[in-house]
Amino acid sequence: MIDLQDKPIAITGASSGIGRATALACARTGMPVAVMARRREMLDELVDEIRRGGGRATAFAGSVDDADACVRFIEQSEAELGPTYAVFANAGYGMEKPVLASTEDELRRMFEVNFWGSLNVIRPALPGMLERGQGHVLMCSSCISKLGVPCYAPYCSTKACQDMFGRVMRHELSSRGVHVSTIHPVSTRTEFFETAATQSGHEIRLMDRMTERFMQPAERVADAVVRCLRKPRGEVWTSVSTRLSMAFALACPGLADRALGRMARKKLGIGELP
Repeated sequence: MIDLQDKPIAITGASSGIGRATALACARTGMPVAVMARRREMLDELVDEIRRGGGRATAFAGSVDDADACVRFIEQSEAELGPTYAVFANAGYGMEKPVLASTEDELRRMFEVNFWGSLNVIRPALPGMLERGQGHVLMCSSCISKLGVPCYAPYCSTKACQDMFGRVMRHELSSRGVHVSTIHPVSTRTEFFETAATQSGHEIRLMDRMTERFMQPAERVADAVVRCLRKPRGEVWTSVSTRLSMAFALACPGLADRALGRMARKKLGIGELP
């Protein structure tokens, strides 16, 4: 078990949802917390709450698709809180659109935020971790990183990229004292669906109904992240049944495609998957 007291963590997408809940959970363990998101006022409220609880925190307003901003975020974190022990690349969003109805800008933008945004914040923190011979990199992937859900191609793909990069980095960095973990939450009670509806231009029809029964609070994911920081492991799942379902879908792709095809016809009115 790793003692997290006074080990700084940098968290992106921290103004709400999983990022905010994780920042509070980490602060309660004694970790100094650096938070980054685009909404400055919400970050300041989060920092104030952490400080009122006796913790240390700093905020940086910026977008993860700006690599220079991510470098400045890590620099500010280390200047105010000390050498970065952990990074939680959590910023991301989704939308519900068929591939052919999505513009190139929409597709590229999601990769810039969800995937490249993760690397943008991880890269500037890694040299220090490797030099000190200790650290922990975490990426917030998704349970559907293992599955291609109709009308969610870019979201599933970016989450799969995080999953695969995390797995490869886990092998590449383990001998140098740096742990790498991917987090695979199921649907959480956050702003995800509101943001996805805005990006899609309509109310979410598939994922909202598909995941209602599995909805979890963001605090459940945050607690799982803290447990992983204390006792590192490669993949973190917050639902055993969902993990087993994804394993079955990978083992039986034909059955999974037929099930997804029926769901797509019923909920979205699109043709059966080939």
